[in-house]
Amino acid sequence: MASVLICGGGNAAQVCSCLFASRYRVTALALYADEAERWNKAVQETGFMECTLEPENKAIKATPDLITKDPRAVRDCDVVLFTVPSSYHEQYFSALAPYVKDGTVFAVMPARSGCDFLFNQVMGEKASKLGLVAFETLPWQCRFKEWGKTSVVKSTKETIGAAVVPPASKSATEVVLKLQGLLGVEPMIIQCPNVMSISLGNPGQVVHPGITYGRWWDWDGEPLAERPLFYHGVDEFSAGILSSISKEIQAICQKLKSINPSYDTSQVKTIFEWYMASYSHSCSDISTLQKVIVTNAAYNGFFHPMKVNEDSSYTPDFQFRYLSEDVPTGLCFTKGVADLLDVKTPTIDKVVTWSQEKLGKEFITLDGRMAGKDLGQTRAPQAWGIKTKKDLLEFLDLKPMLSPFVPIATVAIAAVAAILVAGLRRTFKLPS
Repeated sequence: MASVLICGGGNAAQVCSCLFASRYRVTALALYADEAERWNKAVQETGFMECTLEPENKAIKATPDLITKDPRAVRDCDVVLFTVPSSYHEQYFSALAPYVKDGTVFAVMPARSGCDFLFNQVMGEKASKLGLVAFETLPWQCRFKEWGKTSVVKSTKETIGAAVVPPASKSATEVVLKLQGLLGVEPMIIQCPNVMSISLGNPGQVVHPGITYGRWWDWDGEPLAERPLFYHGVDEFSAGILSSISKEIQAICQKLKSINPSYDTSQVKTIFEWYMASYSHSCSDISTLQKVIVTNAAYNGFFHPMKVNEDSSYTPDFQFRYLSEDVPTGLCFTKGVADLLDVKTPTIDKVVTWSQEKLGKEFITLDGRMAGKDLGQTRAPQAWGIKTKKDLLEFLDLKPMLSPFVPIATVAIAAVAAILVAGLRRTFKLPS
């Protein structure tokens, strides 16, 4: 039986801890303050956790074997599942690194962008003896109802992409089968060829900052009487921003393939393709990207993150993870890669520049380079010492492919030169 360590205490951690505990040995690790203690107390009050699967109208009751804040619990676990926001990945990697055993698989969902850079940096020499699975997103739309006690899965994605770097003792297939056993029949894990595919294909970096920018870029600062819908409020302008970001990411993929055609970026979907793969069954109109988003039943009831004022009016909360997480650990990575490959990204630049002003940060400099004073708070390759195109290609183990015509051309030029030299020698009677 697999032994799973689930990291975090939020929505996805609550769901995973309940669902997986019904079939496997589960330890829940919550490092934040007294979260583990409060979670234990909540479970003791009811005697179990309960997760309702809304599409199946079914409830699962189970209890984690252990809820703790002690990272030494990882010693007994085969799989470590990250469900925490990407801004906390480094904290958990660092806490677990001294105690994790060889062969353990770290499954990060969602990995967001640049997870492999961070993993290798923190784990150091241990990294080669561990497994890393970078998931493009969470398997479900889910929420806890009563924290520590009840949760709900509102919808399950049809497929979920994952890049697998197996530990030395296992194959990628073995790792995928183990994780598919955790998730069940759906979503089906689609293996991606490399972690860069997950980093560039990260849908959160497109959807969350894109919709936020599209709704608030020209906001006049006046409070609102009601909370606006997040997904179902998307208009054609916002959908256009998402499409433009997506096109710029595809341009980066094309540049990578131009360096070496064998480098596989085929799993980096456009944002429309991602919606079709993840939500086509729950959308009543798939004619355009905007229609797909606003008719997606899985998005019912999602509002823009808002602050409530004393007079009960609302103002946008720009510190919410849609900007504070998805910009530094998503778009900044992509912008950084684009800079190293000399790919122009005007829409990404515009969204990041607007977002950093709202966050009180500087990721991009005034001249448009990924070199701002807060670069270290991002997952841009430049933050990990990747400063040149050569550095990036070496990290990716991506070797430029020479044209097959180069050797032929070189031989031909050499032959012509030899003939010319021989002719000159005969004409001027030069010694050979």
